[in-house]
Amino acid sequence: MVAGHGYAAAMLDSKILVLNGPNLNLLGIREPDVYGADTLADIIEDLRAYALSHNCELRHLQSNSEGALIDAIQESMGWADGVVFNPGGYTHTSVALRDAVAGSGLPVVETHLSNTQAREDFRHRSVIAGECIGVVSGFGSDSYRIALTGLLGYLRRIDS
Repeated sequence: MVAGHGYAAAMLDSKILVLNGPNLNLLGIREPDVYGADTLADIIEDLRAYALSHNCELRHLQSNSEGALIDAIQESMGWADGVVFNPGGYTHTSVALRDAVAGSGLPVVETHLSNTQAREDFRHRSVIAGECIGVVSGFGSDSYRIALTGLLGYLRRIDS
């Protein structure tokens, strides 16, 4: 059963990994003028409720470690239908995460709270985005819901 909701996990249509990279554990504290006042726990709690209303199970992992993020992507190949991924600072530097996304065969939506194109020049390029079905950025905590909505729509289209 999904905790507190009375739904059997097996009855849920989609299983999605929500993966968050370095420093996202500091949301609500770190640069709230850029990233907002919501904590990561707040964002995930809201996203879980939204997911359940769309018959979707979420599993979440946040790590500051590149290797743990790669492991999570690889492990999700055995159970997930797709991934909502905020790679944080690794967005711009991690060929290893790019290769993990490419090798997984899973649809991935890269997600950012801030509009990376309106920030420092080094944030304008993602090495991961080219392996994703889409990118959502700049909508604060709503970016996660928008990314999940897009991912679920994509999964419905490829299943029909």
